Amino acid sequence: MRGKIPDAGLPLKVCGLTREEDVRLCLDLGARFTGFIFAPRSPRRILPGDAAAMPRGPAARVGVFAGQDAAEVIRTLKQARLDYAQLHGGEDEDFCRAVGPERIIKTIWPERLGRDGALFRREDLEAECARFAPVCAFFLLDAGLQGGGSGRPLAWGTLDGFAPPRPWILAGGLGPDNLAQALAACSPWAVDCNSGVEKAPGRKDAGKLLDAAALLRASQTGPRRGGTDEPGLRPGPRRGA
Repeated sequence: MRGKIPDAGLPLKVCGLTREEDVRLCLDLGARFTGFIFAPRSPRRILPGDAAAMPRGPAARVGVFAGQDAAEVIRTLKQARLDYAQLHGGEDEDFCRAVGPERIIKTIWPERLGRDGALFRREDLEAECARFAPVCAFFLLDAGLQGGGSGRPLAWGTLDGFAPPRPWILAGGLGPDNLAQALAACSPWAVDCNSGVEKAPGRKDAGKLLDAAALLRASQTGPRRGGTDEPGLRPGPRRGA
């Protein structure tokens, strides 16, 4: 039995998980998503079989990919018992369709949309989201120009009022030291914590996770923005799968 997700307020995604005890703590705290990284160059990389053996619970399970082809992503989704593929390698719409739009968390890097070193324009970000909305279930906005794990935050104020056609997840160096400021500046549907709740790559800090979860419980007021208040967290099986 997967059970019911405890009330954790604003949905939390914890990424870069490699240890069973960290996964169990995330589930106890009510995380809506547990994330496992399969990108070959990541210091938090985990093998599909090891991810499959991790406790499942009620949370949706996410695999993070960068540089793999669609066949490998689909294969790993099955081997690691994953619900979603978070694409961090600049994959296009055809790639998303091949994996299955209902299973895609599409990473967007707002800073990459800037021109000649200038800050990105909101209309460019909105256009990028409109481009990928038909082929994904969620957006994840991260700092940097590509890849992931930069450990630094976005300029949150530039996302004030941002409401794309899919629920969006805020990432980029988030933890108990800066979550309150981030959520005061913008209104994501959920937040993604990785390096901001670690004591070393792939090793989460229990105290930081507890503090982050407490902040999210306290911050949840009113309806969430980004396409829907409460989308289903697990996609159905693909036809022919």
